[in-house]
Amino acid sequence: MTAKNIIHDVTFLSKKSQAATKADLPNATDLRDTLMANQGRAAGLAANMIGVDKQIIAFFVGPLPVVMLNPIITSKSGLYTASEGCLSLTGERPAKRYREITVQYDNLNFEKQTQTFTDFTAEVIQHEIDHCHGILI
Repeated sequence: MTAKNIIHDVTFLSKKSQAATKADLPNATDLRDTLMANQGRAAGLAANMIGVDKQIIAFFVGPLPVVMLNPIITSKSGLYTASEGCLSLTGERPAKRYREITVQYDNLNFEKQTQTFTDFTAEVIQHEIDHCHGILI
């Protein structure tokens, strides 16, 4: 298990991440391991939070970590305002989120997947995808 340090550099975190490739699979593993090491503190992480400017996110569905490469939200509904925290930032801030989202992404075998998520899991995924685009709460 290779847990990495969490980055707090707002300049780095504000940069748009590059598309992930098969060469980035070790980074995906490091991200999953870092999420596992922060279980109880983090519901999800994006690769730029560990210093890697790639479009990779990891989050929990129940006790299980899920990793998505190159995630794209293809549909969304049910706009609301959430109050969110982030391991890279101090405090909580309001964020516009959707109760239901559909995400297209590559799995760890680089197979295209499409999945719908709701409620808290959807909120976490939106937060992490925002990280991939350099958007901070």
